[in-house]
Order: sequence, then structure tokens, then C-alpha cells
Amino acid sequence: MFFAAGGGGRPGDTDIPLVSALDVTTFAAWARLSGRVPRIAVVEGPCFAGNAVVAGCSDLVVATPRASLGMGGPAMIAGGGLGEVSAAEVGPLDVMTANGVVDVAVDEDDAVEAARALIGYFLGDEDSWEVPDQTPLREAVPDGERTSYELVPVVETICDEGTVTELRPDFAPELLTALGRIEGRTVGVIGNDTRHLAGAITADAGDKAARFLQLCDAHGFPVVSLVDTPGMMVGPDAERTGLVRHTSRLLVAGARLQVPMIGVVLRRGYGLGAQAMLGGSTHQPLMTLAWPGAHLGAMGLEGAVRLSMRRELEAIEDEAEREQQVRELTAYAQAHSAALNVARHFEIDDVIDPAETRQVVAALLAAAARDGRLVGSGRPVDTW
Repeated sequence: MFFAAGGGGRPGDTDIPLVSALDVTTFAAWARLSGRVPRIAVVEGPCFAGNAVVAGCSDLVVATPRASLGMGGPAMIAGGGLGEVSAAEVGPLDVMTANGVVDVAVDEDDAVEAARALIGYFLGDEDSWEVPDQTPLREAVPDGERTSYELVPVVETICDEGTVTELRPDFAPELLTALGRIEGRTVGVIGNDTRHLAGAITADAGDKAARFLQLCDAHGFPVVSLVDTPGMMVGPDAERTGLVRHTSRLLVAGARLQVPMIGVVLRRGYGLGAQAMLGGSTHQPLMTLAWPGAHLGAMGLEGAVRLSMRRELEAIEDEAEREQQVRELTAYAQAHSAALNVARHFEIDDVIDPAETRQVVAALLAAAARDGRLVGSGRPVDTW
């Protein structure tokens, strides 16, 4: 745990002769620990320059409302001719949670306890746990594909009681990342939050998820991926964000996982987005499961119908008749892409009762542990 605070190095404030002062080993030594030991930074006030680098190189950052993070403080900003700002204005907490720099925001009195809880995930299995009632999972996901729902309660139900910590909730909220425990074992959870952009994977979501997978892989946390996505975000505005590169990070990170991933398709598993959530393929995870109401396909079903049957639909002059044909064809496509049919073709491993999700995941993780597959890779974790 590193309490990162202060304005950085002060010129001339040394007890030995220095010129550039660029030969200090602090930053390289701290960065070299990436992937080897857990590093939690706690920021409770102004934190600039070298102090901010210490926070930025950490695995996880906890911050309070008094925190202000930046690569330069007020003096450096003024010295660079960029105007006068107060310390609180440089990088306030609301900015740093929205842009993903801060992982966990807490009140001032809770900072140490939050950091202690995060370190606890890295310290091994717990011997006792409480199991939430699993039956609410049967009603957790609405039938209609266009109805959103809260994902956090699903995660909290699958995991041990009171063990879930969501990371970066205000950054790319369409993609959930969280640490939790299942039968005392630490797991990483990623999932599509349909309340935001219908759960589509954006450039920021790709970065958020890829970095989280690296963190889990480095430290030996198996991954549970809860899939409900229409696919990658599309459109000219999305492409201006560097979508192609950023979302591809998720595929690279998933393909390199040394720890097991278990995929659970809650409702929609469409296109490249679903493949990215599953490490690149429905066959990439240790096991890919689906809930009974789930559908999987190369793209959203209505869009697929309109694209594949474009000429036939254009030949229907009456608009009402044309849309009726779209509905009928979409219903047919939906029946064909139902999870049970996908499983019949061996494209996923099983369709399960939602209330059995935790039980199945726990059994798979126990089997993987006996096989020695829960050892972390020790590879460095990107700061982003």
C-alpha cells in the first residue's frame, strides 16, 4: 500500500549535490513490481508529478473527495505559462473517476479500509463464506432484448455475500469490472451493463476490460464473463475514438489469458463483441454457458434479417407487409439462434438454470485449481 501525496520533487531540496536529478531509481523500481506483487495507491489530497506517477503505476488507485491528481501541480502549471489554478482544480475526484484514473472512490474515513479490502483479494482464499439466495437470478434478466437491467445485483448474487468491489464504475459504465469471491476464491468479473449503450463495447470499454484481464491474469484470478451485448459499438462517431485499436485490445488480452475464463451468456451474445467478451471465441473459455433465454449470432437478429434479405424486402412495395415480413423472419432467426439450438450444434457447452450458475462456476474453478491452472502469469499490467 502506498500513500501517494504531495507536489513532487522540489528543486534544490536535497542534501547531496545534484544537477538533473533524473538518475533516481524510485520509479523504475516501483514499476518493475507490476504483475509481481499487488500495489495499491491511496490518494487523500493533492498528488502531483512524481507522486502522481507512483499512483499511476499502481495496480489499483483508491481516492477520496479531497484528492486531486495531475502530472503537474499549480506551480508547474503557472511556470509553464498555462495560468493560475488551485490544487483542487487540477484533477479533482469527479474528473479522475470519469476518466478511469481512480478505481475506487470512497469517503475520507474509509480510504484505508477500502485499500485493505482490495489487498485482501490478493492474499489467497478465505475459509468461510455466505451464499446468497440464487433464485432471484431466474428473474434477473428481462425477456425483451430492448429492456435494460442492473448487472451489479447479478454479480453480487453469484459471488459470496458482501465480497464484490466494482472498479472504475464511472468510466465506460457499459462494461462492468469487479473483484469478488466464489467459495472463498478471488475471481474477476466482467460484464455488459445494458443500461449504458445497450451494453455495446466502446473504445473505453475495450481499454477498461483489457487492462482488467491483464490484472487478473498476472495475479491468478480466474475470470467470469457475463455476456449481454449487441456487439461492438459502430458508427462514424465511435470510429473517431480509435475503436478498431482499442476494442482489439480486449481480444488480445483474452487470447493471452493463462487463468481460466468462464463465459455465461445472460441474454444476447452477438457479433465480435460477444467473441471479445469470451476471449475470442465461444470455445476459448474453459466453458461457455448460457441461460435459457439467451440468443447468439453474428449480429443483432433484426439487423441480420434486413441485411441478408435486403433485395427480397425491397421487392415488397407495401410497407406494412414488408415490416410484417421482417417480424416473421426475425422470429424465425430468433428461434434458430436460441441458446439450446446453439448448444445442439456444440458451439457452446451447456444451457443452465440461472440459479445454478454459481454452483457450476464454483465446480469448474475447483477443477481448474486441481489442474494447477490458477497460477498467475506474473506479466506486467498496463497502466491503462
